[in-house]
Amino acid sequence: MRRGHSLGALALIGLLTACAAGPDYQAPKFDNMPVTWALDAPWREGKPDDAAPKGAWWQRFGDPQLDALEQQALAGSPTLAVANARLLQSRAALAASSSSVFPQLNLSTRDARQRISANRPLSNYNSPNFSTIQNDFTLSLAVSYEVDLAGRVQRSVEGARASAEQSAADVENTRLLLTADMAVAYFSLRALDTELDVLSRSIDLQKRALGLVSSRRELGAASGLEVAQQQALLDTTLTQVDLLRRQRSQFEHAIASLTGTPAPVFALAPEVKVFMPPAIPLGVPSDVLERRPDVASAERAMAVANAQIGVASAAFYPSVLLTPSVGVESRDLSTLFNAPSLLWSLGVSAAQSIFDGGRVRANVDFARAGYDGTVANYRRVVLNAMQEVEDGITGLAALERASTQAQTAVASARRVLDMATSRYEGGATTYLDVITAQQALLASERQAAQVLGQRQLTSVFLVKALGGDWQREVRAAGR
Repeated sequence: MRRGHSLGALALIGLLTACAAGPDYQAPKFDNMPVTWALDAPWREGKPDDAAPKGAWWQRFGDPQLDALEQQALAGSPTLAVANARLLQSRAALAASSSSVFPQLNLSTRDARQRISANRPLSNYNSPNFSTIQNDFTLSLAVSYEVDLAGRVQRSVEGARASAEQSAADVENTRLLLTADMAVAYFSLRALDTELDVLSRSIDLQKRALGLVSSRRELGAASGLEVAQQQALLDTTLTQVDLLRRQRSQFEHAIASLTGTPAPVFALAPEVKVFMPPAIPLGVPSDVLERRPDVASAERAMAVANAQIGVASAAFYPSVLLTPSVGVESRDLSTLFNAPSLLWSLGVSAAQSIFDGGRVRANVDFARAGYDGTVANYRRVVLNAMQEVEDGITGLAALERASTQAQTAVASARRVLDMATSRYEGGATTYLDVITAQQALLASERQAAQVLGQRQLTSVFLVKALGGDWQREVRAAGR
């Protein structure tokens, strides 16, 4: 009969263990996901491979110096080091949480010589106490195992695993943001180099014009007003050079910090480069949910919060702890391992909260509210991702058209300056027309340089919005 009760108890424990408190996690489904992007000419839709590595996306821009700076940033960035340390912590926490699934074994020993008081309380009035001095040698192995009735341990492991996966996604997101920040700072600096080159060429042109008008004044063919006007234009352009150099130094300092280098010992030589953004394939909007690490991190946060509901709900059920132990004890070391020295115990402890003033219910409500917050945050992250990609698509399309128009404007401004200079030298117009043409050419050239720089920056933002790199074009079958 006693055996039947034992089997029934074991069956009940097994049944309860199979049921974990709290809801099982379900992957989120985003409502109203668009089927395709709203494309604008000259976009041509491509198909990225989500399973491909998304690492060195900056190599698509074909700039060796940028490649070197990105590698320095990945190796020396303290921000990335912090994210990697948190990942190691979360993995260690997962290992610690997973250990609760297994029994805990503790081996203990004691070697003591002790004196027992003769005046200790009596256990029997007919048996007086005596003072004794003796040795006590003990060796025991104790086992402790929590019967996971309500799935508290299971939910804890699920939460720790999701937290570790979230930390891994955070590392990838930090890496993506770090490399994107580096590319933005680098291309901004190179765009300023191009603008400074435009100003340098404009200054040379304006100095030659100043020499020309000064010579004409000495010959009586020009007035002092015309000389003063050209000098004022030259001084204004020189002022713009100082302002651009200040902006360039700020981007240079930002690059130094991103690479983990003190700003005073870091320098990048000026260099004028022709920017050529890479062709970026788009795929479909649902790809963003798989590619972006911040979306993955937000989704894993939901899994963590869902597991916390189960951990909090498990407090409604009793906690059961099995604590068997076996060992030996003797007053003489020589008889420690003899049969009479054997001792053992089989025990089980159970605890059930009867009244807690609503504490457990409040903890469950707190966990559910936390989960609802992660759901809202996930939706926010996805919507933000959709916005960033669409902004990049429309922005690049507009900038490509603007770049073509800006080059046309530069060519037109050069023709106007040539015509104005010829008419002035022929006495058909005043020098004000030449100055106006010089200002228009400078504005057109700077605008063209700025548009090229904005195309590079917008390309970086779009790559970041899409979640990183994509697979190179697949070779034709049979090659």
